[in-house]
Amino acid sequence: MRRSVLVALATLIVTPGFALCQEANSAGIHDPNYLGTFSIIGRDPDTGQLGMGVQSKAFGAGNRAMHAKGGLVIIAHQAAANPMYGAIGIELLQAGYSPEEALEIMVASDEGRDRRQVSILDQEGRTAAWTGTGASDWKGHRCGVNYCAQGNILTGPEVVAAMAASFEASAGTLAERLMDALDAAQAAGGDVRGMQSGAILVVAPRVNGGYSDRVVDIRVDDHDEPLVEMRRVLNVYRSGRMLREAGQMRRDGDLEGAEALAREASRTSPGNDNVWVSLASMLLELGREDDAFEALERAVELNPGRRRTLPRDDAFEGVRDDPRFLRIVGR
Repeated sequence: MRRSVLVALATLIVTPGFALCQEANSAGIHDPNYLGTFSIIGRDPDTGQLGMGVQSKAFGAGNRAMHAKGGLVIIAHQAAANPMYGAIGIELLQAGYSPEEALEIMVASDEGRDRRQVSILDQEGRTAAWTGTGASDWKGHRCGVNYCAQGNILTGPEVVAAMAASFEASAGTLAERLMDALDAAQAAGGDVRGMQSGAILVVAPRVNGGYSDRVVDIRVDDHDEPLVEMRRVLNVYRSGRMLREAGQMRRDGDLEGAEALAREASRTSPGNDNVWVSLASMLLELGREDDAFEALERAVELNPGRRRTLPRDDAFEGVRDDPRFLRIVGR
């Protein structure tokens, strides 16, 4: 079985579509599509999550630099990036090959290997990495326990070292640890060309009701400060998860605990109008009308469209005729 899979995949790898034209990628540092970048792949053994964070001075790095399958593997492919490393790598891991074996097969079969940078981390914490000699300097990688950090066109080795040190020392969710590692890398110098795009992807088996493996999937394709924007978007996501947990606490009868968690969500993502509407409904139920109307005013400031939806929201049925509520919704 393994031999037949190997033959089929090796044949696919050496087809013309797999090896990128050397001439087309000769621009290197001057090519806006060249995935000069820094990235980190990581594993959380407690949750079973696998993830990747990436930032590049190239458009849409998150669309081209990563492949993942929850419960199996996360694969980073950059420099003269070729997504076949992700697609075929997943097939090889599913067939029973280790990350090291899979990478060896793919690299040996790839005529463009010298310009690739690839790293693999599987569900068991096994790693493998390759940095071709033709990738743009500074280039390199470092794999440790439950992570691999890598980059090319960097200001120096301190960028990869900063990612590794951050991940080894950090706590919290995997997405937050990946975000922290990217910030550390940028603080150490980052991509010598600057910043443009980034992404964070976290996967696990059977999430979202079993219909997906995506836990977190956020991308910033073109931005002057992509890491700042990614942090903002990640916090919007985090605040949404807090609201869902607060909603469950509320249904379980812990209204004060739910209000405290919703308040934390408002601090995590103060620009999320959903947070302020949910908080207001909890405050009303607790009898704190002044605080509730203050939260509603904040929601409407952030999203004037709430003036149309709040009067139809059953959570505010008891205050629909209140002059303070009518003033907030403009009636």
